[in-house]
Amino acid sequence: MGGKLIFCATVWLFVLFPHTRAQDKCNLAKDLVVQARERIKVGTNDEAADGIQLLKHATEVCISSGDAWYYRSLFERKLGQAANADYALKKAKSFGSEELDLGADPFKLSTNPSPSPAQSLVGHVREKWALIVGISEYRDKHFPPLTFASKDADDFAELLLDPKVGRFKKSNVHAVSGNITTRKLKEELNWLARSAKDPNDLVVIFVSGHGTPRERDTAEVNYIATNDTELEPEDNLFATALPMVDISDVVRTRIKARRAVILLDTCHSGGAGVTTSAASAISDASASDATLDRLREGVGRVIITSSSREERSYDGKPFANGYFTHFLLEALRKDGGEISVDKVYAFVKENVVKAAASIHRKQTPSFKNSEHGDEIIIGVAEGGS
Repeated sequence: MGGKLIFCATVWLFVLFPHTRAQDKCNLAKDLVVQARERIKVGTNDEAADGIQLLKHATEVCISSGDAWYYRSLFERKLGQAANADYALKKAKSFGSEELDLGADPFKLSTNPSPSPAQSLVGHVREKWALIVGISEYRDKHFPPLTFASKDADDFAELLLDPKVGRFKKSNVHAVSGNITTRKLKEELNWLARSAKDPNDLVVIFVSGHGTPRERDTAEVNYIATNDTELEPEDNLFATALPMVDISDVVRTRIKARRAVILLDTCHSGGAGVTTSAASAISDASASDATLDRLREGVGRVIITSSSREERSYDGKPFANGYFTHFLLEALRKDGGEISVDKVYAFVKENVVKAAASIHRKQTPSFKNSEHGDEIIIGVAEGGS
């Protein structure tokens, strides 16, 4: 009897252990692919040469990763290595690649700077599209719940649908909050990319929730934690959270609209009170400058974050929202919604700084834009300039 029990235990270890190790390696491969994609800022050969080493490592540790093979083929083709690129693409098709099916390509900007500045934002606004995300609850209890993230998203959606302020069509606004998985968020980003396909469209992305860094000793927020994100072990974090580069690549390479505003509130101070080592993985800092620079590539791109790097974002009394969202909503209501984003930012920054100072804290929203991005008016009527 005892011998049989030992034999059974040995069999189970033999069956399960290889699978666990293989899964860990494929989780690592996913993060290596993200790191390689993040190397691409303007699409130079030097950036591709830097990233290809990461992708080669990804296909070595997880040979069945179709996405790793697909991106390897793109990077090798960029470097003029046609034979290697053809081989990698064949592997990607064999294993299956979601990124291949989407036609993702980090080397192709969807909106290129125009020869004449006057042509940067051509014509009237055809249609307006918005993806609004608020994640307050997390299955992994290492993530403290966020009191106002979902409410911030709901209130922002309500403002966009106001015919006297936001002037968005209900069918063109996807507001998701509550039980938002990484897969669901990717599906919503794909919806946005498929929908905003005209240069004269306008796009708004609003995200409120926990952000996490890749290395726990840095302040870079490279991932957005979703409802099903697992904080530990670390490889699971990278496999189950949404890479910030996914949002970046949708905006940079797939959305053809020449007016896009990204509003990020992914720097909540939720780590306070977490007593395990997991606390250090919940970043109190805003997105890094490198992340923001990548997001603004192209024409007509604006990124506003709720706080500067290494600062926290605050919420609650005396407001029923996060400080950032409260003043963002207030600013967007000015002039019946006919207010440019640079003026929105000036108002939000001034008032958020004051509100944080009143509780003896520091919070400074940040603003980055590409060519003519500062001129965008979120509340403009369709058909308006």
